Amino acid sequence: MGSCIICGTSVDGHICDLHEEDALFEFRGNSADQLNVGRYYRGNVDGFAEFGVFVDIGDSVTGLLHRSELDQRLDSLDWDAGDEVYVQVKNVRDNGNVDLGWSIRQAESEFRGVLVDDPDVGHSTLLEEDEDESGNADGDGATARSPDTDDEASDDTDDEADETDDTVSGTDDDAADASESGTATAAPEAGAVSQTGDADRVSEAGGTVGSNSDADESTETESASGDTAAVEADAEDGPTTVPVGALADHVGETVRLEGEVVGIRQTSGPTVFELQDESGTVDCAAFVEAGVRAYPDVDEGEFARLDGEVRERRGELQVETEALTVLDDDERDEVERRLADALDDEARPDAVEPLAEDDTVDALSADLVEAATEIRKAVLTERPVIVRHTNTADGYLAGSALERATLPLVTDQHRRTDAQYHYFDRRPLEGGVYDMDDATKDASQMLDNKERHDEALPLFVFVAAGGTRESLDGFDLLNVYGAPTVVVDDIEVDGAVTDAVDAVVSPSLADAPDTTATTLAANVAAHVNEDVRADLRHLPAVSFWEDAPGAYVDLASEAGYDAEAVAQLREAVALEAHYQSYEDKRELITDLVFGDDESDVGGLAGHVAEQFREKVDDEVATAVANLEYHTVEGADVAVLDTDAYSHQYEFPPETLLLDELHRSVRDEVDAVVGVDTDTLYVRTDADLDLHELVADVDEAVPEGGVTTRSVRDGSVRYLAGERDAVLDATLERLAEDL
Repeated sequence: MGSCIICGTSVDGHICDLHEEDALFEFRGNSADQLNVGRYYRGNVDGFAEFGVFVDIGDSVTGLLHRSELDQRLDSLDWDAGDEVYVQVKNVRDNGNVDLGWSIRQAESEFRGVLVDDPDVGHSTLLEEDEDESGNADGDGATARSPDTDDEASDDTDDEADETDDTVSGTDDDAADASESGTATAAPEAGAVSQTGDADRVSEAGGTVGSNSDADESTETESASGDTAAVEADAEDGPTTVPVGALADHVGETVRLEGEVVGIRQTSGPTVFELQDESGTVDCAAFVEAGVRAYPDVDEGEFARLDGEVRERRGELQVETEALTVLDDDERDEVERRLADALDDEARPDAVEPLAEDDTVDALSADLVEAATEIRKAVLTERPVIVRHTNTADGYLAGSALERATLPLVTDQHRRTDAQYHYFDRRPLEGGVYDMDDATKDASQMLDNKERHDEALPLFVFVAAGGTRESLDGFDLLNVYGAPTVVVDDIEVDGAVTDAVDAVVSPSLADAPDTTATTLAANVAAHVNEDVRADLRHLPAVSFWEDAPGAYVDLASEAGYDAEAVAQLREAVALEAHYQSYEDKRELITDLVFGDDESDVGGLAGHVAEQFREKVDDEVATAVANLEYHTVEGADVAVLDTDAYSHQYEFPPETLLLDELHRSVRDEVDAVVGVDTDTLYVRTDADLDLHELVADVDEAVPEGGVTTRSVRDGSVRYLAGERDAVLDATLERLAEDL
């Protein structure tokens, strides 16, 4: 038997449960399962990864400090391999992975004691000191400070001890008796309530289940067993069911809660179940014995009924669990439906005015609200939002509109300084097609984050991408895991895609006039967050390469973008979209699209646009000089061999070059066709169904392996050996539509 080095309480060892988080520990074990969750440990940086820092705890265990736990950007950490750091053990997984938390205390002197965590001893021991001749500690040089040597700590502890007396379960005498006998009756910092949206939940109390030490013995035994089949209170005689949001009115009472178990934490004292209903979230502590899992059959994501006493400590509410039952069948369905309806109501935005008068936007008003609701719902439920957009000017502008609207909501929802990077991401797509390569990368990353960090599966929002059947395989993979999806696309969306995703915004679904993906996304963004509406005004006009609607031209002018500034911004974004097309380039794109020098032709956009125009004009001039003209059944078609007469892998890419080329010669020909080794591109103003064209060409050249590559790019794939046959068949089929 010893005394707590901070408060002097009689304990088995040298630290009481209440003050474990005030002390620093040195780990002397050799396996992860010997670590104590909640304790702060001395460690050493082992290495860095894109998602965090690996830290060695002792000689045999390594944990991950995920970037989401840091209070600063990962790349701003002034740490090198081997540096001594201080971290908290947040979780030890069944597979041996250790999740670490950030400690704001990064110096030994900032802790109130240093102890040894040695599993062979079974309790915390003082760090051994060897006095050198000067009287200072040598070796590790660490000391364990006691109340006798730290008056200020002692004074602070008196207040904490008084508070503890009022919060430990049972009577004060019972608590004192338990403390004297070394029985674990108080949990270290566990079981506090957090209202919805509070990302830094404070775990502060626990104790034995129940509020009376002489409660019926059979009830105590049943509660402590952790069996999910615990006796449930009779519907008539049991506690009153109350919403989490009303718990403040029931302090001291035993109540019943119904909701979803959204988190489970095992502390060195009780098991803490985080229960969420339609009104909020509360932490409920269930105690068996120190460090033992209560209700082991209860898993995250299950819906449950919980009875317990409402307590208040240090300004926070908590519930001490007396009975916990997993709901099933009709009861589960009812609670799940109630929570889903409440979340939809909370996330659904108020009706907002379109950015400008637009018949297409008016026709899609309900779809815009639905898409915005899905995004807002993801933020409220701490689900990451991943925006997948094509690597074009339209794609980047559309994705940036959603980014501008969503990031402030993410910041409001989370206290972490890097939340904007952790809970929102833009990932460009080539050709606007979400293929299996892209889907496999996304699925692998989201499953890894779920396994290692308990992250919710993200919401995927496809903008200027994903609208056609070429993306179905990718959507099917996401659907296997239940990841929600939204598509915002200006091209005709296939019915199979509509069935495969959760929400769709497209003019084709309402027989509305054509527009750009940016116009649609900017109006969705205005519904997501009306506060950024003014920032979005110029984006629709920028996204039109020609014939921008007058309403959007006027709107851009009101925002300070004249015709020249609009053109420069469009060209600047198109140029930057090409380079490192797989990166979001968040800061650069933000400077371009939302910079303060929007009408300054000498600014960033003007500088980049100048490069765009020089490169494009040179390539177009070369292409025009090398066009081959074909007349098929009265239709004039210009054909460019892009392999021979364009620079491969340089700007402009073939798709943008052919767009510019078509605008240059459209008065002379009915269509432009670009052809390279195994890909063919079609540009025309005629009403053309690329899928039908490909089907007919495939029938004409069955050995050509002809398939649609991307409807958005107007591109067709084939076997290189059948290039000439495919080109001839394409020209003949194309003539039918011209």
